[in-house]
Amino acid sequence: MTLQVKKFGGSSVATPEKIRHIAERILAAKQPTDRIVVVVSAMGDSTDDLMALAKQCTHKAYGRELDMLLTTGEQVSIALLAMTFIELGQPAISFTGQQAGIQTSRSYGKGRILDINPERVFTALNEGNIVIVAGFQGLADNGDMVTLGRGGSDTTAVALAGALQADVCEIFTDVDGVYTADPRVVPQAFKMREITYGEMLEMARLGAGVMQPRAVEMGSRYRVPIHVRSTFTETDGTMIQEEYKMEGKQAAIRGVAHDTNVAKVTVMGVDNRPGVAHMIFSYLAKANIDVDMIVQSIRESDDSKTDIVFTIAESDFPQAQEVLEVFKRDHGIKDILYATDVAKVSVVGAGMLGTPGVAADMFGAFSDGNINIQIISTSEISISCLIDERDAEKAVALIHARFLEGAAAAQ
Repeated sequence: MTLQVKKFGGSSVATPEKIRHIAERILAAKQPTDRIVVVVSAMGDSTDDLMALAKQCTHKAYGRELDMLLTTGEQVSIALLAMTFIELGQPAISFTGQQAGIQTSRSYGKGRILDINPERVFTALNEGNIVIVAGFQGLADNGDMVTLGRGGSDTTAVALAGALQADVCEIFTDVDGVYTADPRVVPQAFKMREITYGEMLEMARLGAGVMQPRAVEMGSRYRVPIHVRSTFTETDGTMIQEEYKMEGKQAAIRGVAHDTNVAKVTVMGVDNRPGVAHMIFSYLAKANIDVDMIVQSIRESDDSKTDIVFTIAESDFPQAQEVLEVFKRDHGIKDILYATDVAKVSVVGAGMLGTPGVAADMFGAFSDGNINIQIISTSEISISCLIDERDAEKAVALIHARFLEGAAAAQ
């Protein structure tokens, strides 16, 4: 007997025919004693369609009302899937995030799961039902529906798997696993059979779109094995887990990620004294805007002034600009410059710890492509560079060729 959580994205439930295919696939693999929870996203492009409707009414971000609108998308898909199971002779019941006991913060559009009370889910499972839960949503302590941001259904699935102490969480997508780079950019990229939580978290955080970073965090926290696989084939995908069991222990670099949803902000001529950086980033934090790469440089001609350069998600750019213009007015800042034509390219691998030359090889690849680096940031298992957006795909291809093409033969 196993307890399984399976998540299917919007493309997997885009039509009634695809919904029926999913139901039939789950039932074909189900053992009599298996208990199954299915987390689904909204059908196809439903979320984008709802966003477009909102924009026809207003161009402002009314977070609470937008979340009220967007959470309806998943309610359609969970009800249709439950009906399909019942039509096929399998008892099933659908739950919204609220009904499944998912409790979130009040950060509309970017909610974080704070706790899950899965009592109602367990009751339904014990009654013989397959339980279908709406991804992407939960309930805040003030009674409001809150969405979890893009990719939030992944987070819902892994968090539920942790709360239920599931044996495995399967993430079904339109790709068949986690690749060493985006195969649309690098045709030579290859699927990894396994990857650690830490490496996958860095890949997701740095732009690999196959998994949402907070979902990987949840998997690591609850030690839930995550199997990323294709909706459309029966082949194994990529296992995300604590340690390697087969491959990868000797590889310095496991993957190359790139992110074009990036904006660069340069705050010019701020006082070079304690507390200034705190003020700048406090303004952004209060607006719930995440900051990524940060560089502070002192001017040679005037060491009493400094420039602070950082990056944010381009999707946060309009709100960040409003916040920073208030900061500029309040504190007499000389100027704030903005750029959205940038991209972040990163290499990830736990093996780079104790492996000299990784940074040199990466920068050598940029040099070969005549690509200028604007900002560099590092972690224990990653190196990221900010470059012009027009050079992003070329950079990914050059880095992958330098680090990973020889590794493909070992797969």
